[in-house]
Amino acid sequence: MKSVNVYTDGACRGNPGNGGYGVVLEYNGHEKELSAGYKRTTNNRMELLAAITGLEQLKEPCAVTLYSDSKYLTDAISKGWVESWRKKGWKKSDGKSALNVDLWKRLILLLEKHKVELVWVKGHNGHPYNERCDALATTAADSGNLAEDEEYIKQEAMGNI
Repeated sequence: MKSVNVYTDGACRGNPGNGGYGVVLEYNGHEKELSAGYKRTTNNRMELLAAITGLEQLKEPCAVTLYSDSKYLTDAISKGWVESWRKKGWKKSDGKSALNVDLWKRLILLLEKHKVELVWVKGHNGHPYNERCDALATTAADSGNLAEDEEYIKQEAMGNI
């Protein structure tokens, strides 16, 4: 099984606002950078989409160390929150609907495919790959070339956000 490092970050100008994600994949001395920007989204959605995008690039099951500065992402997986939400029909312990279910469902499938170790890194603290991902994410958010986050808009219109 190949060992791959995936570094991720999400950014948002306002919350909600224009957002972006940045990803750096590192394998065997080679790096690949990915980023994209979205209109009217949230920081948490961009953090999740960064992880999803990085993992979706892998063509076969891999041993992945995924680095993120998002406690929302790392804690939700490592502390079992996502699994609990799923078992409760995507409801949180307070009975309210979990957010970003569309992205959590995509991420769960990828976590089942790959052997993923999540590593939280403190953001804006000089970690070279985290800083690079942040630059990719903010550049994408500011680019003006922004896609629609259709699921966020749909959930917002339904009053679920």
